[in-house]
Amino acid sequence: MTYCVGIKLKAGLVFLSDSRTNAGLDQISTFRKMIVYEKTDDRFMVLLSAGNLSISQSVREIFQVEQIQDHPDAEPITLWNARSMFDAVRVLGSAVRRVYERDAAALKATGVDFNVSLIFGGQIRGEAMRLFQVYSPGNFIEATAETPYFQIGESKYGKPVLDRVLNPDTPLNEAAKCALVSMDSTLKSNLSVGLPLDMVVYDADRFQSDKIVCIDEQNPYFQMLHNTWGQRLREVFDGIEDPIWNGGQTAVPLMQPTARHQPLRKIMTPEERLI
Repeated sequence: MTYCVGIKLKAGLVFLSDSRTNAGLDQISTFRKMIVYEKTDDRFMVLLSAGNLSISQSVREIFQVEQIQDHPDAEPITLWNARSMFDAVRVLGSAVRRVYERDAAALKATGVDFNVSLIFGGQIRGEAMRLFQVYSPGNFIEATAETPYFQIGESKYGKPVLDRVLNPDTPLNEAAKCALVSMDSTLKSNLSVGLPLDMVVYDADRFQSDKIVCIDEQNPYFQMLHNTWGQRLREVFDGIEDPIWNGGQTAVPLMQPTARHQPLRKIMTPEERLI
């Protein structure tokens, strides 16, 4: 499995991915799930992938040379000449469908589903930053101010902190910290996600980034974040009152005698005990 997250804010973009793949408990490997596409002073784009590894690798290779045409006389649109991120993600969707046409039937014959999920985002000169999630059929949706992030892979463990912290005005460094906490929560709860991590932080309108890092178990910041997050969670947990049941004094009682709604209960009668 895997876990990847992409975040779009007013200040820029954050991308984070793990690198673990496995086909069983004794077949765990490391494969990078992030790739950066960059054209100096013109475009900066990042692709994250989850799902079947052979499919995602094929999509990445084809994406770099794929072409689409809106009509026969039009200039082919590619990753490198697309005038908008919308056109670029259309090229990506076409690459996904091309792999499906080539491999889906053979995969199905061996009992393997065509399974790939992608996060694609960045900025092309002349337009604002954009972030998309691409599905197995090659269709896609775009991040909005109400939903400023996408997750693929093992998303459930890292979602709560993203929901509580992120909004379009969140500073980039705070969003990067939030993404790392989200990843740490996933690493803690799911062994199919693992180090090293790849992270890119992109400042709006720069068309390049010097904030690209690979994070392994020796990274001092990630070690500090892991230890501090666990400790602070415990401190917050310990600071919340325990529930009081039998007439104890508390400002926020768990049991209220006048409560009309209670769980369903079934109490065995003496007659039923004899059956």
